[in-house]
Amino acid sequence: MPKRVVLAMSGGVDSSVAAQMLKADGYDVVGLFMRTGSHGESAERRAKTCCSVADALDAQRVADRLEIPFFVLDFEREFGRIQDYFADEYFAGRTPNPCVMCNIWLKFGRLWEYGKQVGADFVATGHYARIARAADGTTRVGRGRDRDKDQSYVLSGLAPELLDRILFPIGALAKAEVRALALEHGLPVHDKPESQEICFIPDDDYLGFVRNRRPDQETAGTLVDEDGAVLGEHPGFEKFTIGQRRGLGIAFGEPRYVVQIEPASKTVTVGRRESLVRPGLEASRFNWQGLAPQGPAPCLAQIRARHQAVPAVVEPLGEGRVRVRFEVPQPAVAPGQVVTLYQDDLVLGGGWIDRAVVD
Repeated sequence: MPKRVVLAMSGGVDSSVAAQMLKADGYDVVGLFMRTGSHGESAERRAKTCCSVADALDAQRVADRLEIPFFVLDFEREFGRIQDYFADEYFAGRTPNPCVMCNIWLKFGRLWEYGKQVGADFVATGHYARIARAADGTTRVGRGRDRDKDQSYVLSGLAPELLDRILFPIGALAKAEVRALALEHGLPVHDKPESQEICFIPDDDYLGFVRNRRPDQETAGTLVDEDGAVLGEHPGFEKFTIGQRRGLGIAFGEPRYVVQIEPASKTVTVGRRESLVRPGLEASRFNWQGLAPQGPAPCLAQIRARHQAVPAVVEPLGEGRVRVRFEVPQPAVAPGQVVTLYQDDLVLGGGWIDRAVVD
């Protein structure tokens, strides 16, 4: 009997080509669409999301073309948990990463739970990443071949015991090759635009979203410089993130950046770029995909999706905590973001940044 795989189908070109490749490789493919409550049907929403009704129809058309079974799963309540997390992190003065949470809780959590119920051997997605065996014998997430599309950063939270059950069919392909395959096989989404990063905020108004999600918060406060001098008032600290330059509400003679957010006092501190630079960070809830080192160990550290991983040393602190020190200090270390550590192109592990190390 062929191995059964449940595939997260978003209605986009990546997961559609993943479906075609899996079927061509002889798998018994079951397409699953996560219904999250994003029901808009406008052309703009269709171009920016991955979970609307229009996207579900696109995924159904692909499944019909490939002659694979297709089911829509109602994850609206679970997705609400991700939206709550997103809003609450901003009101805690942190910068959230909903894509990481979606991968942990939904795509490789609830989706895989369903897969096991239908006798699946694997769960698959259209991520640009690989599953690889490291020299120490551990199974890890590896970087995708297309470095511009590589999504391994947001997969560092996947539990090591799950990795042998995961397939990333397009991880060895470049984006252009994926679109070419979609066209070659007559998939109706071959020229569909890519979805934006935060699928539940199609108008890019994250501030409006978090305020609507938590309408009773009183967050207005003061904007100060690094000496504590008051520069003005702000309408709410949730509109700021570490490293932000634009939208500060005050004109300066030279560039100024958000360097600290203090929710308790509702104070936002701004400073020069050099004040953003930090020698390291501490992170918690760290998930090791490779073997945890017994002491300080060299690695490469990536601290946000668009950050180039840099040489660093990681030191386990116990109870899921680590300290990471960069070889060269890095700007804009944002609490709430994920730090993903690599050994060459393979994920060593990842955790949630609690604070920047200042010395």
